[in-house]
Amino acid sequence: QVQLVESGGGSVQAGGFLRVSCAASGRTLSRYTMGWFRQALGKEREFVAASSRSGGSPSYADSVKGRFTLSRDNAKNTVYLQMNSLKPEDTAVYYCAADARYSITTITSEYEYWGQGTQVTVSS
Repeated sequence: QVQLVESGGGSVQAGGFLRVSCAASGRTLSRYTMGWFRQALGKEREFVAASSRSGGSPSYADSVKGRFTLSRDNAKNTVYLQMNSLKPEDTAVYYCAADARYSITTITSEYEYWGQGTQVTVSS
């Protein structure tokens, strides 16, 4: 199995940027489809972005398209989420997730492995 640890969260003003990381151990990330999700206080966890283990372009939620970029560094066994033009509504705990499936899924329950999350706070 794979263990996931997120880092890089923090506080930023609206319009700013952050990069959150998800470091894997135990197995190589190239074996997994990777997703980023977020959960705001009092709300359900929602899909942000995902990248298939098969390659190809990542998929993004409409709310972050054009502002967020998911990338993989297989040499470092790490997945990143670069977040630009941040808005107060992006405030949430951000989680990375992994699953051995080949296709991208936006459904939370279809990911087997999860990190502990990292807080991102955007102030207006």
